[in-house]
Amino acid sequence: MGYNLRGKLGLGLAVGCAVAACVVSAAMVSRRVKRKRRWKKAVEILEELEEGCSTPVEKLRQVVDAMAVEMHAGLASEGGSKLKMLLTFVHKLPNRSDKGTYYALDLGGSKLRVLRVQLDGQRSTLEHDVERIPLPQHIMTGTSEELFNFIACALKEFAEREGDSPYNSSGNTRVLGVTFSFPVKQTSISSGILIKWTKGFAIKDMVGKNVSDCLHEAMSKMDLDMRVAVLINDTVGTLALSNYHDEDTVAAVIFGTGTNACYLERSDAIIKYQGFLTTSGGMVVNTEWGNFWSSHLPRTSYDIELDSDSPNPTDQGFEKMISGMYLGEIVRRVLLRMSEEVGVFGATTSKLSVPFVLRTYVVGIMHEDVSPDLHEVSRMLKEVFDISDTALEVRKLIVKVCDVVIRRAARLAAAGIVGILKKIGRDGTGGSAVAGKSKLGDETKMRRTVIAVDGGVYTTYSMFREYLNEAISDILGEDVASHVVLKVVEDGSGIGAALLAASHAPFKS
Repeated sequence: MGYNLRGKLGLGLAVGCAVAACVVSAAMVSRRVKRKRRWKKAVEILEELEEGCSTPVEKLRQVVDAMAVEMHAGLASEGGSKLKMLLTFVHKLPNRSDKGTYYALDLGGSKLRVLRVQLDGQRSTLEHDVERIPLPQHIMTGTSEELFNFIACALKEFAEREGDSPYNSSGNTRVLGVTFSFPVKQTSISSGILIKWTKGFAIKDMVGKNVSDCLHEAMSKMDLDMRVAVLINDTVGTLALSNYHDEDTVAAVIFGTGTNACYLERSDAIIKYQGFLTTSGGMVVNTEWGNFWSSHLPRTSYDIELDSDSPNPTDQGFEKMISGMYLGEIVRRVLLRMSEEVGVFGATTSKLSVPFVLRTYVVGIMHEDVSPDLHEVSRMLKEVFDISDTALEVRKLIVKVCDVVIRRAARLAAAGIVGILKKIGRDGTGGSAVAGKSKLGDETKMRRTVIAVDGGVYTTYSMFREYLNEAISDILGEDVASHVVLKVVEDGSGIGAALLAASHAPFKS
């Protein structure tokens, strides 16, 4: 009797254990199945992104053609294109013959830069001094008088430290170049009307005023004998500095928080400004290419949503696909979808839902992480999103998302550059010297063409740079691309303004 009871209990325990084991096993199998399904969905999201961001060379050439067409249209009439193609009134670029001392101001963010450039007529001996001055918040949001008094005071103190007498009593008027990287309607080489503020500035009484007039008034109060010779933006300054060192420079491009390009155009090609023909035969044109748009641009649902949520929907379409302001945000939106629909990060914090919390420089750190366990990716996820304990396969997925977004941006940026080359006949398709080829005996030889480049996305992000250079070769072909040189030019926004002041000064320092 006892034996039978013990046997039945043992049998019951065995059956219970077996059932429990089966339940645990089934649960584990179920979790594995769900995990595989989630991972499959995550991969599908990635593949969908890859397809949407695809930039085969045929598509890039369509973008090139569209850019060139829009440039033609923008030069033909006001409002004829998404590209504004603004006249800068810069009709000659600096050369080695200029001599003297020239000053420059560079205002385009939270710091004011003041520079002094000494020229002795030899390109190799350009000397300059620079001071960076943080702008107090109250100056950025106060009145125009407060802003320009602050600038004039900084300029006066800088000149005195450099050993110059900047006062009217000296009888020596100093020439000043000003880089003012805000939306301005240029009225001459040395003047322009502020259209609106950006980058955290909110000085309401300044909108609609002449920038140079405000600065001259402030300098006059301090008895500063300086006159603005040129008012430019950072792209034009970059072109000027590069051309000073290398006369084959024909264009300049900025890839930073924003993006823009300028280039040297023939005066007779600027149809809408036929009354402004110059003795030099050329004029620097500010394309404002951030606003370029074409149906050939590979747009995804993430781009559409980003544009819709932005303060300027339907504007700056090209910039929203290639500039540092937006690349991190595109990646964040992809990761957020993977989190919400797949749960790749488990129980995440709300930080992943915060717009623009992911900066492009962080994307670069994750993208270029070559450690076996992708340690930098893990560190950035923790620092930015408070996400920890991610699987290696998830980190690899994130790197791939970064790669897709950056590769598209770089290749589209390359198409923009080649679009400019096509417009001026430097893409290898022209047949004359003007079109980018020169005769050498019975042979036709491509001319060397230099594009000046600045901006942190290009200068510090090696993968972006590599993809861009690769795409230029893909579009042009290796033979033509070998004659195109992309040259990093730093500090063009400051030094370039001083050089242009020297070449356009109505009076010499």
